[in-house]
Amino acid sequence: MAGRDVPQSDADDSGEPKSDSRGRPESVNRGGRSRKPTAWFGSLSQLEFDVDFFERLLTRKQDSIEVLRILAELVSRKGAVKRAVELDRRLVELLPDDFLARYNLACSLARAGRSDEAIDALSRAILLGYDDLTHMESDPDLESLHDNPDFQALLGSE
Repeated sequence: MAGRDVPQSDADDSGEPKSDSRGRPESVNRGGRSRKPTAWFGSLSQLEFDVDFFERLLTRKQDSIEVLRILAELVSRKGAVKRAVELDRRLVELLPDDFLARYNLACSLARAGRSDEAIDALSRAILLGYDDLTHMESDPDLESLHDNPDFQALLGSE
């Protein structure tokens, strides 16, 4: 955004923000109505803004691995567990042999309370090459699995 508080599309040909009839900067929302620049970003947290931005990117590039990975991480941080599971499942569809995609799906499933599916995804991640068992044991996303005998078996500490 080149250091401005308004979107680039709201700049005139000189690169300066557009002004209303009183010389105040204006922004145009999707409905075509003018609004103050603070309403465009000021009402959103950085996380909400980022999620919205990457959701919009995903509508344009539905199979973008990079967009899916970033968006899944963002929605997970936001606590939108159901959406994180959806995105991680899509990544696994696109990258069936990627152990990191499987591991992240397991994390989302564990956070969603779906322990059997999470254990299955972890097992597959390990079979595909995931080998950081120390991280797996301390990952807060997998905390709900710590007392699960199948999880303990994956760690080799049964």
